[in-house]
Amino acid sequence: MPNQDAKAGSSRILIADDNEPNRELLEVYLADLDCEIETAIDGRDTLDKVASFKPDVILLDIMMPKLSGFEVCQQLKADSETRQIMILMVTALGELGDIERAVEAGTDDFLSKPVNRVELVKRVENMLKLRHVSDELERLRHYISSMDDDLPPRQAD
Repeated sequence: MPNQDAKAGSSRILIADDNEPNRELLEVYLADLDCEIETAIDGRDTLDKVASFKPDVILLDIMMPKLSGFEVCQQLKADSETRQIMILMVTALGELGDIERAVEAGTDDFLSKPVNRVELVKRVENMLKLRHVSDELERLRHYISSMDDDLPPRQAD
């Protein structure tokens, strides 16, 4: 359920986990952030919600039905329309091989369950800042490019 108090244009977070108590806990932990929050219940639902909700950050469980978090992450990072979304994998898996597989799939960060509230909030805040800085940099690139297009051709000396 989206946060009804969120302002238009505020940051958007998608929580993807097949376990309802986990989704609810993460929502409670992030409730003080000025963000819209949406949830997804499996890998397919996550991809559908990404298309409709357009999140800035995804908290992505690895072990989900239909598509694993690894598969969802790979698909999102392979698509030019979604690769800029920051992905924080949140999982009970903690083996080195799982972390390596998450990195290979393209995750931006990794957090093991049980989740520490302070650590989660800080990581999400940092990811949102990074996402917004990246967006601003892209806007500046487009602006500079459009300025170059408006300039007359340079004369050779």
